[in-house]
Amino acid sequence: MVKGDNLSDKGKRDLVLVEQALNGEQAAYGDLMERYRESIYFMMLKMVRTEDDAEDLTIEAFGKAFNRLHQYSPSFAFSTWLFKIASNNAIDHIRKKRIQVTSIDSGYTNDDGDSISIDIRSGEKDPEEERMHDEKVKMMRGLVKKLKPRYRDLIEKRYFEELSYEEIAEQMSLPLGTVKAQLFRARTFLAEMMGSSKDTI
Repeated sequence: MVKGDNLSDKGKRDLVLVEQALNGEQAAYGDLMERYRESIYFMMLKMVRTEDDAEDLTIEAFGKAFNRLHQYSPSFAFSTWLFKIASNNAIDHIRKKRIQVTSIDSGYTNDDGDSISIDIRSGEKDPEEERMHDEKVKMMRGLVKKLKPRYRDLIEKRYFEELSYEEIAEQMSLPLGTVKAQLFRARTFLAEMMGSSKDTI
């Protein structure tokens, strides 16, 4: 990767972290998240207007960016590239939300924001959709199983059982703030795992 002499000092530091991440240094993923997590979150919140969705979309953005890190070019700032991924992901989310409101179709949305539609009118899922759904669930469950038990439980309740933060807090007898904080941490681990995985989630 070229050195990006056109970048600001901050951009050059980001580039160093990107190169470290690509070389397998897991701490670099965490450093990149720490530098931009708040900024991404507040941009997501402005776009989707709900804290839960903003938190989910923040982690999805980092997951997608880390999964595509080899595609980043230092001809422009990493932050510009990251914010573009985040905003596009949020736009897709908003579009899907609108479709769900105006359509009788339902679907499955995984942790990376990909939606597999189910056409209710047909009475059953298309075989290809069924296969893709099963593969995505299998891949995500494989990653989730690598988490510590308390984080695994949180992810399963939030994404596989589709419980709300409040329902999770009640079931686990935890304060709502604790649930949100621990779930954010769990998703951070998942994003780092996606960044180091060759599989597309």
